[in-house]
Amino acid sequence: MTTVLWAPWRMEYILSDQEEEAGCIFCPGEDRKKDESRLILHVGDFSMVMMNRFPYINGHLLVAPVRHVRGLELLSQEEKLDLLNLVSISVEILKKAMGPEGFNVGLNLGRVAGAGVEGHMHFHIVPRWNGDTNYMTVLGDVRVIPEHIVETYHRLLPYYES
Repeated sequence: MTTVLWAPWRMEYILSDQEEEAGCIFCPGEDRKKDESRLILHVGDFSMVMMNRFPYINGHLLVAPVRHVRGLELLSQEEKLDLLNLVSISVEILKKAMGPEGFNVGLNLGRVAGAGVEGHMHFHIVPRWNGDTNYMTVLGDVRVIPEHIVETYHRLLPYYES
């Protein structure tokens, strides 16, 4: 018996140019009206947080400097401190909002290290639950995301607004 799993939302990712002509996905710009469609949860003076449009699991967040830079060495001390503080705050928000049992927090610098958007550095925050890895991910590079990304966005947004 053959099982077919449909994930049509992945085609957008497969066909997309990772650094679109319209600009960098991490550069928030001045217009806050598009934050929801871009899944941006928070933009501060030096750092921002957005949801990963192609998540490994529910609540997969991306934390980036507001300024377009490719590496840690290009950040000021103030930017570095703000960025790490926002990573920490985001972990705490995910604990309150989603109750994960652990986290993977990482930074991929350079294409060979796995950076999908090489020109604008960003941290990944991936909440983890016991048993969240299953045969589908191992055998077929398929992820089971139990909640629609827009619902997760609306669940997390109030924590960043307060």
